[in-house]
Amino acid sequence: MRGGLVVLERECEATLIPSGDRVMIPAGTELSIMQSLGGNVTVQSEATGQLLRIAARDAAVLGEEYAQAAKALEPEPAADGAFDEARVWEQLRTVYDPEIPVNIVELGLVYQCKATPLPEGGQRVDIQMTVTAPGCGMGPVLVEDVRSKVSSVPGVKEAHVELVWEPAWDQSRMSDVARLQLGWM
Repeated sequence: MRGGLVVLERECEATLIPSGDRVMIPAGTELSIMQSLGGNVTVQSEATGQLLRIAARDAAVLGEEYAQAAKALEPEPAADGAFDEARVWEQLRTVYDPEIPVNIVELGLVYQCKATPLPEGGQRVDIQMTVTAPGCGMGPVLVEDVRSKVSSVPGVKEAHVELVWEPAWDQSRMSDVARLQLGWM
């Protein structure tokens, strides 16, 4: 979802892209909506030109449509609460790079996803992932998104997410779906 201009009625916490620094956006700031995917919203400050990411939990500051879009992406619990690895992958597909309108799975940023039964019940899910550029400060932000979303999957008792740099990411890791979404095919 890409929208128009929004004027904040109240201040809001955001993450500066690409540094990953947390900042407060003051009330009255004019923002252009750049992309709204996975519940989070990437905006650009009209005054400074800076790109900022507003987390799904704060999307309501941009208007009801963004709040509803974020709420719609909250996972629904499985009827029996049983673990299903496919649901882990579904949640991974709701995490987006804030500058690229493609999810991290299709971008090829997820290198490993392994579920292991725990002795006390439930599953431990270990994920290794990377980012598109080693200097990107958004890595820890994306790691926390992944941890949060995977932890919400029924049957997941532990979610461990590791940011790795080897092998280095390059465009050959992107799926055909990602290439089509970006107009590269």
